[in-house]
Amino acid sequence: MSTTATVLPENTLAEVIAGNQPLNVFLGLSPEQIQAFAVLGFSSYQQGRVAEAREIFEGLIAVDNSSYYGWAGLGAIELTEENLDAAEHNLRCAADRNGSDSTVMANLGEVYLRKGDTESAASFLQKALELDPLGEDPATNRARAILQGMMLVLDEMEKNPDLFAEESN
Repeated sequence: MSTTATVLPENTLAEVIAGNQPLNVFLGLSPEQIQAFAVLGFSSYQQGRVAEAREIFEGLIAVDNSSYYGWAGLGAIELTEENLDAAEHNLRCAADRNGSDSTVMANLGEVYLRKGDTESAASFLQKALELDPLGEDPATNRARAILQGMMLVLDEMEKNPDLFAEESN
């Protein structure tokens, strides 16, 4: 086992405290280690250990809020728990940091659909499909199914507008 320690520049702690550097720089965590924690959080989430996953994702945000992993994971948890405003905030933070994650886009689409904003929902769901044209990500397949369902409803509304009209009494 190596006992070699990395010597940080003298002002590193001050830079972290001032908010100019993420905490992971001071802790010496590499991007690969951050990603490993994200995988652990996602695995916990998939196994139904939501409280543990939440702690991991919140920890990732605390360690490096410029990384999208914690935001994406926390957003998924909030979506599952129907905390739509929190889900939207966290997923937007994830998308701002990495706009090429099809799962984040699909989850954002679902948030907006549940909030009744079908235009935004369709936009994010479509973006998810564009990011994963082969449909390798299960979230993209969910986005595809949601879009198809939306199209069926719109077709039905066009065929039978009276069924969907609001009562005028």
